[in-house]
Formats: sequence, structure tokens, C-alpha cells
Amino acid sequence: MLRVATLASGSSGNCTVVSDGRIHILIDAGISARRISQGLKALGVELRHISGVLITHEHTDHVAALPVLCRQMGAPLFTAEETARELCGRWSGLVERFRVFEPGQRFAVEGLEVGTFATSHDAACPCGFSVTDGARKLALCTDTGFVTPEAREGVRGAHTLIGEFNYDPDMLRMGPYPVHLQNRIRGDRGHLSNEMGGQLAAWAGSQGARRVILAHLSQENNLPGLALEAAKKALGELGLRDGRDVELAAAPRGEATDWFEV
Repeated sequence: MLRVATLASGSSGNCTVVSDGRIHILIDAGISARRISQGLKALGVELRHISGVLITHEHTDHVAALPVLCRQMGAPLFTAEETARELCGRWSGLVERFRVFEPGQRFAVEGLEVGTFATSHDAACPCGFSVTDGARKLALCTDTGFVTPEAREGVRGAHTLIGEFNYDPDMLRMGPYPVHLQNRIRGDRGHLSNEMGGQLAAWAGSQGARRVILAHLSQENNLPGLALEAAKKALGELGLRDGRDVELAAAPRGEATDWFEV
């Protein structure tokens, strides 16, 4: 049975674990290695059991723990070549740990198949991932200014989507961020608003998704209630209902969830 849990999800740190009970994969490692280890233990997984780490892009809130993790476990790191180059320039001793790919390629992490797709973010070569055991499929699409055609295709057929709901436009406009940062966030290489995240969630639901986990909510520019409201509205426009057709859940920013069945 394929399962997923978020250990943290937000602008201050992101980490997700996917498991079939035997193979355990991390997606991003943007919180401390200690918090990752503690979060995994609460789920019944030891750090040494991780089979691979998938890295979406090189921003600190997605990779902060990599140097320490690489000293504590032997799992390979999977990311785009340009991202690996950025990280090897930042930290020594990682080059031999990387297994690089071009977005769009597929590969296996032991018995789980990983799909990759291009996203649009202000990073070297950002990407999203799908993970499947052959029966169930998880897709993760965050840190993108718009839903690329490749991302839409990568999400197609997922039973569970972890999708970005980064900001509420009114909160962003009225909040503390300077105009240049606001423009970066809502630009084509920034983040998805609640409305755009809702559109992706509804499309995934129309393609068979039965669970959407709302992820990467900004602490300053969003609220879980606003994100959930936008998701429900978008689902409703396609005749889908929260709790009946698609189960919605907002991932907490700073704490781990329990397992969700994919």
C-alpha cells in the first residue's frame, strides 16, 4: 500500500515521505536532519531506511538538511543536472551522491517508479515528481508560477496530489512584502495562488484524484481556511464535492502529518 506524509510544508521548510511499507523515499529535505529523523520515527521509519531523496530545486527551504543527511545515511540524491551543479557548488562532498536526470525522464528507486516533470520557478531546473507502485500514484507539484503542460501531464491519473496553494492575492497585496517580492511571488516563475492551486486540484480530481493535500502555504500570505475555500470552489465548478468525490487536507507548515493512503 502506497502512503505519503508531509514532515513540513511551507516557505520555511519542506519535506515529504512516500512509502510502500518497504521502500521509503524523501521528497526534498528543507528542514533540519534532526526534525526529519524525528518525523520519520513518529511514522515508524528510520533515517537509515531511506532509499532515495528526490530534490525539486536548490532553494534552501527544500535542501537545507542535505549535508547532514548525507553523513547520516547512504541514500542517493535524485535531481536535475543543473540543480545538482548548483548544490555541488554550495557544498563539497555531494557530487558522488547525485543521480541526475532531465525533466520528463522516469527511473526506479528500488521497486517504486518515479516520474519527473518540468515546473516554472526561479531556480536552475525546477521539477515535480510522481511516484507509483504500479497500482497507486502520488504526484507532487509545488513551487511553480503556473501549471506547465508537463506538470499537468505528470499529475494526470494521480490518486493523490500534493499541490501548491501558496498565497491569497489579497493577503499578498496587503501584507508586509515589498512590491518587488510580491511581483516575484505572483510571476510566472513564482508560486501558485489559491485560485490557481484550486484549478490544478479540480483538474486532478477530474482525472481521478481522490485526495488533494494543499501544500506550501505561505505563513505571511495565506491561511488554511482560505486555501480550502478556494479548493472547494474550484472542485464545485466541475461538480466535485469535498469529502464525497475528493478529500481535501491542508498540510501544516511546521509539523508532520500522519500517513495518508495514496
